[in-house]
Amino acid sequence: MGLFGKKEDPEDLMYEGVGMMEKNQPKAAISFFNKVLKQEPENTEALLQKGLALNLIKKYQDAITCFDKLIEIDPKDAQALNNRGISMAETGNIQGAAEYYDRAIEADSKYASAYFNKGVLLDKLQEHEEALTVLEKAITIDPRKPNAMIYKGIVLGKLKRNEEALNCFSNVCKKYPNNLDAFFQKGVQLAELDQHKKALDVFDELLKKYKDNVNVIYAKSRSMAALEKYPESLELLKQAVSKSPKVIRAWAKEEPIFTKLHSNDEFRKIVKL
Repeated sequence: MGLFGKKEDPEDLMYEGVGMMEKNQPKAAISFFNKVLKQEPENTEALLQKGLALNLIKKYQDAITCFDKLIEIDPKDAQALNNRGISMAETGNIQGAAEYYDRAIEADSKYASAYFNKGVLLDKLQEHEEALTVLEKAITIDPRKPNAMIYKGIVLGKLKRNEEALNCFSNVCKKYPNNLDAFFQKGVQLAELDQHKKALDVFDELLKKYKDNVNVIYAKSRSMAALEKYPESLELLKQAVSKSPKVIRAWAKEEPIFTKLHSNDEFRKIVKL
């Protein structure tokens, strides 16, 4: 209730809630959406936004309840079906998630997000070729968004189709010069193709803006080692380990590029070999 016992306007409450979502404050947003739903239990926009906000704060089962209400109202609501799939994937129900992505695609064959999410899921299931086919569909439907193109490049990299992956990331970088994920992945693929000097140019450019990014520091350390610049490589590796000890040590122990350093005392000390 507002001042003098008047009800708050649902439209105003929605505006406030969406504003909170834009400010990345999902918990605050939920309280506004709850007020709307108290007055209008079947307000589809409030149900959708509340479900999205609950996903952001990892309350996946509560999010599923919201999406189920939307699906009850409209069984062909592709957005609700897709987002229910996301919630299920986050809870580890992979089979259920795949089913809901398929239902979203069936409800709207032009819904790119469902193809993208299905592609990511297939990749996690090691079904890389199938993932590529589905991601390609997402790209065809919505070529303006870079996420499916980037993920396609990542999958190509996993398949050791590094030239194709590099080409993919280079295209994204041309279209979206400020997309740092694509720029980093371009560097990774250059390194995979033994073009380490070019890879270092990419990593150095990224470190100008993100000097503390552990993935870039580690990638630069690898390329330095490949070029036999061992003191520089070890210094960078030490930096990376200080930021993420468990992960970086595990990576470094398994990394073929560092094999030559396995007898180096400093390397052994850094990675606890």
